[in-house]
Amino acid sequence: QVQLVESGGGLVQPGGSLRLSCAASGFMLSNFHMSWYRQGPEKEREFVARIAASGLSTSYADSVKGRFTISRDSAKNTMFLQMNDLKPDDTALYFCRGSAAIGNVRGQGTQVTVSS
Repeated sequence: QVQLVESGGGLVQPGGSLRLSCAASGFMLSNFHMSWYRQGPEKEREFVARIAASGLSTSYADSVKGRFTISRDSAKNTMFLQMNDLKPDDTALYFCRGSAAIGNVRGQGTQVTVSS
């Protein structure tokens, strides 16, 4: 069964850090372009970060550049999003998505809440 499962979300104070994980099963994550998206309360879905299937290029939304880092561990078939200096505006449901010529797959998401 092709599946993505996110974990690592939670409640954190402003300025804090979290590391999100996106574990893939049923397919090789390294064959897909992988991305993180988020949707905050009463907000549109927003692109956060992307890592190419090759693993050689990454891109970020301007709002997270310099604070978030996307990475991948092919041996664990897992993608990560290291989030530092979190702000209340980062509060959202974060979900990962894989895209390839053969199709797309998306996880259910993990909630991140940044609040004092």
